[in-house]
Amino acid sequence: MKISRKIRLFRTTLNFIAIGIFWVMAGNTARALEISLERPGDREFIRDLASLIDAEEEERIRELCDKLLTDKATPIIVVTINSMAEHGGSDMRIETFSTLLFNQWGIGHAKLGEQDWNTGILLLVSKGDRMARIELGAGWGHRENAQSRQIMDEHIIYNFKQGGFSEGIVAGVEALDKMARKLELPTRPRPWWHFAMVGGFIGLAIFTIVSLVRRGAGGWAWILWAAVFALLGFLLMQMLRNSSSGGFSGGSFGGGFSGGGGASGSW
Repeated sequence: MKISRKIRLFRTTLNFIAIGIFWVMAGNTARALEISLERPGDREFIRDLASLIDAEEEERIRELCDKLLTDKATPIIVVTINSMAEHGGSDMRIETFSTLLFNQWGIGHAKLGEQDWNTGILLLVSKGDRMARIELGAGWGHRENAQSRQIMDEHIIYNFKQGGFSEGIVAGVEALDKMARKLELPTRPRPWWHFAMVGGFIGLAIFTIVSLVRRGAGGWAWILWAAVFALLGFLLMQMLRNSSSGGFSGGSFGGGFSGGGGASGSW
């Protein structure tokens, strides 16, 4: 009786030890899959840890990325590192590393309103590993894989092989910007006050013309009012144009996740 109790106690102890080992290993695995990289600011777009991008071309990249994010709600994030091993990616494929980093940072926006979006783009360059990767958000599907491959081979890696890292990164971002602009945003309905302003302008013009005719106003009065309405019309058009082209004002990170599409390259 005492022996069977000891056996049960021994088995219970082993079970607890096994559970403890499992949780320790699971915790270590979770930590191992965490990429130790701080993401850039919402509209900073670049983490050049390997110092590959010249100052002037860095400014060019930021301008391109900021305009694309505003126009298409599609962020391009550029990351350069010395090696994947420095950031928790030892013996990791660059496809795995870039997917983990993309998802960890939540590049892009999973939804805009009620519409699925997820069009973020990550351009990762690992100098020491001599590898680069274009990682696309899940909203792209695999439609742009061929274009990503062309951008990687003809714009990025081609320049890298000539020693032009900064040139290759800029050329890659410019090509990705063109690729992204093939996606059309849904047409946004104009708000009610647009129509109210236009209607008010037309009504005022008709009222003024009728009043001038009834009073038999001379030529100078017509010229004056024509100038006034020309100015008002110009201001109205500017207001409507500015209000309709405000674009996306959010940042680069909003829970986006990778769809596995893109292209890798080495030099």
